[in-house]
Amino acid sequence: MEQQSSSEGAKNQSDETDYQAPKSGSTLKKQLNLLLIALSFFTRIPVPSWVEFDSEKLNQASRYFGVIGLLVGSLSAAVFWASQFVLPNGVAVILAMITGVLITGGFHEDGLADTADGFGGGWKVADKLRIMKDSRIGTYGTLALVLCLLLKWQLLVEIALYSPINAVIAIVVAHGLSRVLAGSIIFSGQYVTEDDGSKSKPLAQHQHINDLLILCLSGFVVLACLNGVIAFGLLLLLVLLRQVLIWGGNRQIGGYTGDTLGAAQQIAELVCYGAILVIGLH
Repeated sequence: MEQQSSSEGAKNQSDETDYQAPKSGSTLKKQLNLLLIALSFFTRIPVPSWVEFDSEKLNQASRYFGVIGLLVGSLSAAVFWASQFVLPNGVAVILAMITGVLITGGFHEDGLADTADGFGGGWKVADKLRIMKDSRIGTYGTLALVLCLLLKWQLLVEIALYSPINAVIAIVVAHGLSRVLAGSIIFSGQYVTEDDGSKSKPLAQHQHINDLLILCLSGFVVLACLNGVIAFGLLLLLVLLRQVLIWGGNRQIGGYTGDTLGAAQQIAELVCYGAILVIGLH
């Protein structure tokens, strides 16, 4: 009996150990799952079939939007750095921009065009939302997209004239910080949609304070790698821009949509390039 009791005790202890051991592993797997959800949502990069998707996980995945931005920026910057050795800076910048569009599928650029069409062509909120979910692009969207891409190209070419490495840093920084800004709007804004038939993919509609803090942490890590002047300048500009974008979204449609977040990312990316060009990275 004592032997049996001892054996059962050992078994129970073993079972307890088996139950507790996966906790750290399961936490890491959960975070990896959230990271891959963010990756699949914002890029065309394939993810493993075991990744679990649902609306709550998508909300939590917003914490890694900045990390995905850094990945996209790093790949785009790598293309620029490699191509500028054999091609003019202007061509190298275009190749870097094409790389970013191919990786994301033009996800944010589409949001910018739809937002411009909706805000420019609609009078009532319902009209704006209806126009924004239309797959066709209008005059306002075309102008916004063309001018945004031209300005992005020109700013990066000017930065590269000072130093190609400055352009590399600018691409990575702007992609990362712009997605942090866009993702943080989810915490403060109200998600709005005309109906369930929207052409947009499902979007994170709520953000817990922990998700916001992790998201902002990725942005602060980027800023910490820059010198104090440019870091402070970028932080100040992006905080002000965030408030303006939230105010604009509330005024136009009463909150945000996936399209307005895409527009926010594109605008924030331009602001980052402009600030880096004016303030400099030295």
